Amino acid sequence: NIVLILADDLGFSDLGSYGSEITTPTIDALADEGVRFTNYHTAANCAPARAMLLTGVSSHRAGVANIPEMIAPEQRHEPAYQGVLGDNVVTVATLLEDAGYNTYLSGKWHLGQSKGKLPSRRGFQRTVVMADSGADNWEQKPYIPIYEIANWYSNGERIELPENFYSSEFLVDRMIEFIQADAPQGNVPRQPFFAYLPFQAVHIPVQAPQEFIDRYEGRYLEGWKTLREERRQRAIELGIVPPDAPMVDMHTTRDWDALSDEDKKFEAKRMAVYAAMVEAMDYHLGRLIEHLKRTGEFDNTIFIFTSDNGSEPSGPDVLNSAQARFQLGRQGYTADYETLGLKGSFVNLGPSFASASASPLAYYKFYVGEGGLRVPLIISGKPLSVSPEITEGFAYVKDIAPTILAMAGVAPPGARYAGKPVEPITGQSLMPLITGQAKAVHADDDAIGYELAGQGVLFQGDYKLLKIRGPVGDDTWHLYDIVRDPGETRDLKTEEPARFQAMLSLYERFEQENGVLQPPEGYDHIRQVALNTLHDRFRGELLVAILLAIVLLLFVLFSRHNRKGVSK
Repeated sequence: NIVLILADDLGFSDLGSYGSEITTPTIDALADEGVRFTNYHTAANCAPARAMLLTGVSSHRAGVANIPEMIAPEQRHEPAYQGVLGDNVVTVATLLEDAGYNTYLSGKWHLGQSKGKLPSRRGFQRTVVMADSGADNWEQKPYIPIYEIANWYSNGERIELPENFYSSEFLVDRMIEFIQADAPQGNVPRQPFFAYLPFQAVHIPVQAPQEFIDRYEGRYLEGWKTLREERRQRAIELGIVPPDAPMVDMHTTRDWDALSDEDKKFEAKRMAVYAAMVEAMDYHLGRLIEHLKRTGEFDNTIFIFTSDNGSEPSGPDVLNSAQARFQLGRQGYTADYETLGLKGSFVNLGPSFASASASPLAYYKFYVGEGGLRVPLIISGKPLSVSPEITEGFAYVKDIAPTILAMAGVAPPGARYAGKPVEPITGQSLMPLITGQAKAVHADDDAIGYELAGQGVLFQGDYKLLKIRGPVGDDTWHLYDIVRDPGETRDLKTEEPARFQAMLSLYERFEQENGVLQPPEGYDHIRQVALNTLHDRFRGELLVAILLAIVLLLFVLFSRHNRKGVSK
C-alpha cells in the first residue's frame, strides 16, 4: 500500500522533525523510521504543485502554469494556462488502478471540477473532495468571495457536509471508510491500495479545535523574529540545515517591539491557532495509522508526507484592524480574540509569522525564494527496509510520481496511453536516494526550470537561479548555492558570471520549450483574483447592469428629444 499525505501551505520548519516547537508525534515517528529530505522543492502555489505531484510532468505542460483564480485573461488562450489538469497527462492513480491497485482520494483537489476533470475521472475509484483553492474547516462555506459556495464532491456528485464537520477529522474518517470498504472477505487476498490524503490544513482560514489551541496559548509572546531564530537553531541541531546557516531578515516582517501589549497578545494567538491546526492534522493522521495497525496493513504500507508549497502570507496583515474586521464581517467571519480559530472565526498568519514558519529560508508561498519552494518531504514504511537518515540530495515535486510507480513496480507511460498521445514523465525516481544506493538522482548538469506569474527559477546541481517579482522581490536575477546557503543570503552572480549566464540561457530555453508567457504589465496576483472574480462570478449581473444603463440613457435622451419637440 502507498499513502501519499499532502499538507496545504505547511512551512519548511513547521514539523518537530524539521525544527518546530509544534507537537507532531505522528509525522515525526514516520521521519524517525524513514528518510527526511532537506533539499526537496515544489511549486510556489497549490494547483501547479498538485499537477506535478500526480503526473511527474512540468506544470506548464500539464496545463496548470498557475491556479485558475490568478491567470490573466491574456494568458488563458494558451494550453499551459488552463489552470485545470490537462487530458494530455496521466495521473499516477490511473496507472496504479490499471495495475490492480484500489485508489482513494479524500481531501483538496483544485485541478478542475467539470465532470471530466474531477478525480473520479482521473484514476481515483473512491473520492470525497473539496474542489476549490480552499474552504472553511468548520462548515460548508467559501473562505473568500471568489466562490459562491464551497464545492464538495463525492465520486463525482455534489454533496453537503455533515453538521459536526471539521476538515482534518472528516477527511481521515472518509479515508478509513474507503480502505475498510475494500477489506477482503474470508481468505481472499487484499488488493494493495493507493491512498491520496491532501489535507486542508493549514490553508486559510486557519482554524482548530479549542483543546489544541489551549496547548499553545501564550507560547508565541516573544514574537516572530524570536521564533524564526529558535527554529533556525533547532534545524541546525537536527542536521536539517548546515551549521551556522545564515538567514535574512525579511523586509515584510513587522517590528514586534513596536506593537502594544494587546496587539502582541492577539498576534501570538494567531500563531497559536496555526500551531493547533498543524497538531490537529497530525493527531487525525495518527488515527489513520492506528487503523492500519489494527487491521494488519501498517507493515505493508509506505508513507509519503510533504506540503504543496511554503507557508501562506496572504490575508490581512493586521487581522484585528477595523478595516479587516469590516471585510471579514461581510464574509460572515469574526476576528474576536476569545473565539479565534473556532467556528465562524477567520485566522491567517500574515507575512511576519509566515517567515517564521519557513525559517531559516527567505520568502513564502507565491514567491520563488526557498521559503516558497522548499518544504518537508518524509518517505517511510517497513516495506522500504531502510535505515533512518537525512538526505540533502536534491529532489523536485515531479520526482514523486515516478517514485511511487517504482515502489509499486509499475512502468511509466510511453508516448501514448489509452489510445492517445501523452506527455512523458520527466521526474526521476527517488528510490536510489531512499535506499542509500546514490547520493543524487539528478546529475550536476541537469537543469530543472519553473515559472510562476513572471517569476523564474532554474535548479542545476547545488545552484539556483531565480527572479522574484516586485514589490516583494526586486525583479532582478540572482544566483545562490542553496546547499551551503539555503537562506539565500549571498548572491553569487558577480563571483561566478559564467555559471550565471549559462543558467540564464538554460532558463530561457525552458521558457521556450514549455510555452511560458509573461504576465501583462502591472500584473499583481491578488488584484488578478479580484478581477477574475468580477469576470467569472458577476459578468451576468454586470451585463444586465450595463444593458439597463444603456436603456436608461436612451430613455433619457429620447425623453429630452420629445420635450424639445413639444416645446417647439
